[in-house]
Amino acid sequence: MDIRFDGPALVLAGHFDARSTMEARAAIYQHIEQCEGDEVIIDLTDVDGVDVTALKVLAVATRSAGREGQHLRLRGCGPAVRRLLHVSHLFRLVEVERAA
Repeated sequence: MDIRFDGPALVLAGHFDARSTMEARAAIYQHIEQCEGDEVIIDLTDVDGVDVTALKVLAVATRSAGREGQHLRLRGCGPAVRRLLHVSHLFRLVEVERAA
């Protein structure tokens, strides 16, 4: 998994699954701490594959950001990610940015 910071967004690329959740979780919480505004963006445009474990990390991070007065939003979710969010019912916990 490739993780980089791009201004207000944390960009994840590659496979986001159980094997990469530790690394991604650390980067997400670092991003939440360092975000200067109240908007936290996680960009999943270049994520090739995702599993429920990874989506749970995003759901928990969403709640954590909310406790800090921030708003976490997912950007660039492909059809597979959206489908898994619905199947797992995690779409209720995370906000997905609408495609332009």
